[in-house]
Amino acid sequence: MSTTTPPGLNPYRAVLLVGRREFVSRVRTRSFVIGTIVIIAMIAGYVLLQTFLFSQNNKDRVGFTGQATVLGQPLKQTAETLGKQVEIQDVTSLDQGETLVRDGELDALVSGAPDALRVTVKDDLDEPLRAALNAIVQQQVLDAQLAEAGLDPRQVRQNMADVKVEVNSLEPADPQRGERLAVGLMIAFLLYFSLAGFGTMVAQGVVEEKASRVVEVLLATVRPWQLLTGKILGIGAVGLVQILIIGAAGAGLASATDVLTVPSMAFSAVAAGVLWYLLGFLLYATVFAASGSLVSRQEDTQSVVSPTLMVIMIAFVAGFSLLAQDPTSSTVAVMSLIPPFAPILMPSRMVLGVAPAWQVGLSVVLALAAIGVLIWLGGRIYANAVLRTGARVKLRDALR
Repeated sequence: MSTTTPPGLNPYRAVLLVGRREFVSRVRTRSFVIGTIVIIAMIAGYVLLQTFLFSQNNKDRVGFTGQATVLGQPLKQTAETLGKQVEIQDVTSLDQGETLVRDGELDALVSGAPDALRVTVKDDLDEPLRAALNAIVQQQVLDAQLAEAGLDPRQVRQNMADVKVEVNSLEPADPQRGERLAVGLMIAFLLYFSLAGFGTMVAQGVVEEKASRVVEVLLATVRPWQLLTGKILGIGAVGLVQILIIGAAGAGLASATDVLTVPSMAFSAVAAGVLWYLLGFLLYATVFAASGSLVSRQEDTQSVVSPTLMVIMIAFVAGFSLLAQDPTSSTVAVMSLIPPFAPILMPSRMVLGVAPAWQVGLSVVLALAAIGVLIWLGGRIYANAVLRTGARVKLRDALR
């Protein structure tokens, strides 16, 4: 094994050459192109599905027939105050309306006198729509009784509208919380996929070079740390390119379809994702490379990378569950500071706006410290094991 870089070859240029070789060879593969397209297609399908479901779940089609037709506009206005959109339609007869309801063309049919409405539905009446209809009926009865008492119903309603309670929120609700949670969970999934996928690619690349003995030729020209660093940077750059492409596509789709009411949220999420992809990849890549250097056959790769993949999976599964339940919990906050879990949890908390600046800064510092330790330890294992072929190298022997 060469212990020095050949004369005339700058050490950092050697790293650059190895990194460029890894980047170019992998970014041109069909698996990279097809994988990126598939993920973008999945995100596009998810965004379009959310758009469709939102539009369907937030809008009811209501038919009116007979005396009830005069209540179409009042129902629409009342429903809007309850956060529900109503599309009204006049129906010529009760039988026709019931047929439309049965066929799914209408969600509800309103008939009868204004103070004694009857609502026909296929199975169940949506609660916001029920509340709006009950409010209209109650208002009709109240207006009739006020008129009998010699009072002006309009003036009474105005007097009532002017009386409101004063609300003092200690922690004002975030109207975009649902959107932030969806984006945060999507970032967590994307980072899990990238860290696990490209980390495994590093291990497979090490095993491939070791099995074919290409590593022996390379180490006759460059030092082990240069080969390892170049490989990690090259494959990491491939993952970064993929994340940027997917993130830009997802942000553009979300903004174009109005799934996100605040478009800047998508781009800030991409920025947080990129930061933590870089930290997370540097955190795990050396471990994957060191694991790969312990074996000489691709068949054994899965067994040595499984512990690292398990840690990433635990971070994702636990983080996904805890974030969905309560992103402000102390458990999530503590886990997001721990280096193995931070690349998955912290960017999601940043998108949700529940991570104070000091926690973000502390998690970055801890991640950088862990990266330094793992680079030293993983580099030592790699240098001692990568030229040993045959049986699996014991970790104890690789650390000597």
